[in-house]
Amino acid sequence: MRGSHQHSHAFRLALIQLQVSSIKSDNVTRACNLIREAAKQGAQIVSLPECFNSPYGTNYFPEYAEKIPGESTQKLSEVAKECSIYLIGGSIPEEDAGKLYNTCAVFGPDGTLLVKHRKIHLFDIDVPGKITFQESKTLSPGDSFSTFDTPYCRVGLGICYDMRFAELAQIYAQRGCQLLVYPGAFNLTTGPAHWELLQRGRAVDNQVYVATASPARDDKASYIAWGHSTIVNPWGEVLAKAGTEEMILYSDIDLKKLAEIRQQIPILRQKRLDLYAVEPKKP
Repeated sequence: MRGSHQHSHAFRLALIQLQVSSIKSDNVTRACNLIREAAKQGAQIVSLPECFNSPYGTNYFPEYAEKIPGESTQKLSEVAKECSIYLIGGSIPEEDAGKLYNTCAVFGPDGTLLVKHRKIHLFDIDVPGKITFQESKTLSPGDSFSTFDTPYCRVGLGICYDMRFAELAQIYAQRGCQLLVYPGAFNLTTGPAHWELLQRGRAVDNQVYVATASPARDDKASYIAWGHSTIVNPWGEVLAKAGTEEMILYSDIDLKKLAEIRQQIPILRQKRLDLYAVEPKKP
């Protein structure tokens, strides 16, 4: 089925919960090996986690940042082509014209760069005694929506904190996306509270599949990722959920199931557009 371009009702999705170290070249090599393994197991769309080539932290972003195209994304392009898959490149710190972004590059089965999503909503939070983090200290926000087409369905992209904003998911659903993918690294405060809840909410509200790819947990890191990469169906059921270790999470995505749910509970047709609307201000 892989490599063929007829429309298909089902496909296999793989999320790579990578253990990220401080050695960039090692992170990239191990990510590529896990991508090959996922493709060998029949995955047709594969996603890496947020910030997969670098430790996560405002002090690391400037040091690890790259241009796109650049060294890390070149390797992703090559492995996508070698395995003939759609590859969602998690995210990397990107440098462009003196600014830094948290950016996800997506590659097609021929190695082409399909879309580049720069995290729209920057993670600036302060939970006293628990966690304070300010991405905006070093990063600039992206300002565009990001979708791409596959033979299976249209996919919408967000990064981590983007998932908290229901409007983004609604716009993707309006634009025909049936799968939303959020590479993300929630932490030990927000992870247990909201990670799964947000995914299930986005999935049920928009009747779409939602997938999140987290780095594996490293208790010695300055920012400890929650892990628990997850895949949720349009009924809000968790189809697959990782633990905290490095692993590949698989799920078969059934678009017939999505069509059935939308038929049974036709919320997308029943919205009162005479009373309210979520509207994009940009293309």
